[in-house]
Amino acid sequence: MHYLQYRNHLFFLYLAATLILTGCAEQIRQPTRVCPGKETAIAALAALESRSQKVAPLKANGQCRLEYYADGKLKKENFPVKLWLNPSTEIYMQGDIAFDPRGIVLGSNEDEFWLAIRLKEISSYWWGAWAEVGSVEGLLLDPRVVLEALGIMAVASDKEDAKNWSLSKEGVFDVLTRRNDKSGIIKNIYIYNCDYSVRKIQYFNIDDESELVVELYKYKKIVEDFFAPRIIRISRHSANIEYQAKISLRLTSIKPTSISSKQRNILFNHPEPKRFKHLFVNVDGKWIEQRQD
Repeated sequence: MHYLQYRNHLFFLYLAATLILTGCAEQIRQPTRVCPGKETAIAALAALESRSQKVAPLKANGQCRLEYYADGKLKKENFPVKLWLNPSTEIYMQGDIAFDPRGIVLGSNEDEFWLAIRLKEISSYWWGAWAEVGSVEGLLLDPRVVLEALGIMAVASDKEDAKNWSLSKEGVFDVLTRRNDKSGIIKNIYIYNCDYSVRKIQYFNIDDESELVVELYKYKKIVEDFFAPRIIRISRHSANIEYQAKISLRLTSIKPTSISSKQRNILFNHPEPKRFKHLFVNVDGKWIEQRQD
């Protein structure tokens, strides 16, 4: 092979490998067509609630790219993941990191949530009861955030709660804003006003600062009237660099499934916290480190 051809061949091999590893091989097109959307927050909430009720059990495989900071240094991991969803509260995801098939495990059921990471720099296990928290802060990856990303939205369940929501328009998006009793912003939900799919969720901290942004792309039909995003991007912002992180989850296979009682017992009950340097339990919304035997 001619030297120039050989050099070009190597370049294109390198470029292809880089695109695959960084998850940028697909160009993501933003919607441009504008539709009327909904006229009131109650109508928008009703539409989201209707979509949530159509979410079906699913199983997915994919690839996750994780960027985080440890000891002030940027760390990057790229690993395969498996995910199971059983609406409306049960989720399980595991990632194969450094030849550990459960290097990262995330899960929840009706009562509890958990996150286990066996990275050398982290090696931590977090566990809590939903009844103890209004929102989960300080988690690298939040089960409730993943549930909402897959279509199970925590929206108003009654008219009393609906008063805390407002609706605005931003180009192609209907934007639902939820505030607390002190008028502080809890989150914004950006909904494409033509098909009413959620394209972005912005979560705020107690200081009304944007702390977490979830972007959703490339929806795929799973079953009738249920579409799920194939690309989920999560960015955590913080003045403290150690709490900053970026997660890009690309689901290459999403299929409807049936989950047996035996599978539910295995997948949706938190595992025993073994071989972790740190064990944290959520008490009244705060993470408390516990001693291990």
